[in-house]
Amino acid sequence: MSEPIRQRRRSLRLMAMAATAAAAVGAAYVMAMDSASADETVVVGDTAQLTEAVRNATAGTTISVKAGTYRPTETIKARTSGTAADPIALRPYGDGAVVVDGSDLPDGSWLFGIYAGHWHVRDMAFTNSPAHGFVVTSSTGGVFSNLTTSHNGDSGFTLRGEGTNDNLVVNLDSFRNYDAANNGENADGIAVKYGSGTGNVIRNARLYENADDGLDLWAWESPIRIENSWAHGNGHNRWDDPDWQGDGNGYKLGGNGENVAHTVVDNAAWGNAGHGYTENGNEGRMQIFRNTAYANDKNGFYFADGASRLARNLAVDNADGVGKFGDRTLSAANGWDEGVEVPGFRSTDASQADRPRRADGSLPEVEFLKTGTSEIGAPMTGR
Repeated sequence: MSEPIRQRRRSLRLMAMAATAAAAVGAAYVMAMDSASADETVVVGDTAQLTEAVRNATAGTTISVKAGTYRPTETIKARTSGTAADPIALRPYGDGAVVVDGSDLPDGSWLFGIYAGHWHVRDMAFTNSPAHGFVVTSSTGGVFSNLTTSHNGDSGFTLRGEGTNDNLVVNLDSFRNYDAANNGENADGIAVKYGSGTGNVIRNARLYENADDGLDLWAWESPIRIENSWAHGNGHNRWDDPDWQGDGNGYKLGGNGENVAHTVVDNAAWGNAGHGYTENGNEGRMQIFRNTAYANDKNGFYFADGASRLARNLAVDNADGVGKFGDRTLSAANGWDEGVEVPGFRSTDASQADRPRRADGSLPEVEFLKTGTSEIGAPMTGR
């Protein structure tokens, strides 16, 4: 039997088995419901279909979402895990933008929650949630790429929970998230909070104009690697909040008595209302390597209590100076250390950072904050 005929017969059999369920959510809901299959594809075109597909996905399912705006009236929740060999994929179907909009959710609701492992989600936007935009809890092996989380009522992207291991957040744009109920105290671009797990990486993120911090690692008990990301303009009161509480650090690396050795490499922080980088009470031996802090309203690097190692970093024009360092902090070969000379910036035009990402989703090409050396400071390049 030829492959096309075999596929057609298989599809007819699976569609017949799913006819009753599909009718309940609309005739356009094409769903293969063979529970023995590890290669299931679901194409969705409206909000009810998307909610149902996420709820019913099993290992090997691919959910392909047609271009458009989806407005759920309850949190979309994924509770079933994929596997390393058969992850669950959520992605656009064809061309055009896919936007999940939380405008119709009840107050206090999250927009999208994954309470499972081995989900691969890419090329979608999550916006206008009353609370958190995109939340991943106790996940292993998740890949979250080319997502946008903006204008949510709490943090844009959140990673949390015990046993949260080996997740990759790559090419995230998270901006203008603001928690009015807390006067801007909690809404970060990305929050990795209240949990633990190893092997988690954040790469190529743009975290900007959020009410609180660009990145916040409050009460996270395991090392995180943050690389080649940009955090800027966080913590400024763009919402005319009369009781403003936003902190506005570019990278907040603790805050609950942690002793965790995070790695922070090749990042940039500028124009934030707080520090560019702060340990925020984390006493762990963090590696802070080849980062740039420019024109932040407090220190470029605030590491007063812990045992962090800072090398080949650059701090320029921060209002409270280069930084504050404690007796246990090691600073060597940074732009401010004796005997180190660094050429000036090629450009201080921050608008370059708003350019579209490259075709592969990596950061745009800029001259902003680049110097004549690749040895000191952030490289300011996509990769």
